[in-house]
Amino acid sequence: MEEPYGAEWPSEEKVKRREMVVPEARYIFVKQYSNGFITENSMKEGTEVEHMHAACSESCLLGFVHYRFVVEEELPVLYVYELQMEPSAQGKGLGKFMMQLIEQMACKVM
Repeated sequence: MEEPYGAEWPSEEKVKRREMVVPEARYIFVKQYSNGFITENSMKEGTEVEHMHAACSESCLLGFVHYRFVVEEELPVLYVYELQMEPSAQGKGLGKFMMQLIEQMACKVM
């Protein structure tokens, strides 16, 4: 993990690992299947965001976004903690699309 995070990774690893598993953490994963792209959302059942599933058994993770809804000073806020894309998926607009998706979710929920 040191390469993407740099030299500060050893000191940040514990903080990052805690952030990843808090109950408020949400993820969107983008996978490539032989029949195209499928986006899976990790939000819990009972929300308006639907889970999408693919019938294909082989997939390749292209990227993910880790985000969280919080309330700060009585104002709702959506924080993006991580956005990572595989090098093969970079420069194709997928990261930009994911940020636009997060922005639309924030506007709708807040």
